[in-house]
Amino acid sequence: MTARGEAFLRALGADAERLHPQILAQMRAVAPDEDRAEGVFEVAGSRFGRLSAFGRPVVGPRMLVTRFGRDVPFLLTVRCGVTASGQATLDTTREFRFPGSTQYISDRLTTTPRTGIVHNVLGARGRVEMLEHCSVTDDGALRMRTRRVALRFAGRRIPLAGIFGVDVDLEDGWDEDHRRRTIRMRATNPLFGTVLEYRGWYRYLDQEDGIGRAPGRSAIQ
Repeated sequence: MTARGEAFLRALGADAERLHPQILAQMRAVAPDEDRAEGVFEVAGSRFGRLSAFGRPVVGPRMLVTRFGRDVPFLLTVRCGVTASGQATLDTTREFRFPGSTQYISDRLTTTPRTGIVHNVLGARGRVEMLEHCSVTDDGALRMRTRRVALRFAGRRIPLAGIFGVDVDLEDGWDEDHRRRTIRMRATNPLFGTVLEYRGWYRYLDQEDGIGRAPGRSAIQ
């Protein structure tokens, strides 16, 4: 059996004890075969809109969002695993339910031998890869910041830095008043500014963490 947050627990090591108690409890809970969570993004997407689609031939599907909206319902589908070499993996699909269309971002996160560092491969074709540093904020949230970015295309690995680079800053925290997880992500480029962002809240659909809801009720209200 694999813990829901095994990949993050391994990456953080002893620092995991600094996570908010509710986040730590959820991460230590045994993950179902298909873990799901629902929530609402207060804002989500790319302000470049359909212009973002021009990058799809390069990065492939399930990597870019071509809409921007407010109060966007979303679904997380998560699968935990372990590689043949024993590294923990976390496969995540984010389903953005914009009015009139649904868009997806998927990635696979894998622990590395380096403390605090995880390897993340984005999109259905895995053409964008990142090394990200995991840490814990003063209020117990999980924070991830990009260290390096590269593009795999036409059999080559191309480092992306400077005006071609992207800095991703993500915080996964806890809302004490509403007893739910919070999420905030912003991806920025030195030339174009914010190229993708989302922030909002979510809840897992099971009750293993002791704060779930009655089966069959939607978290999106």
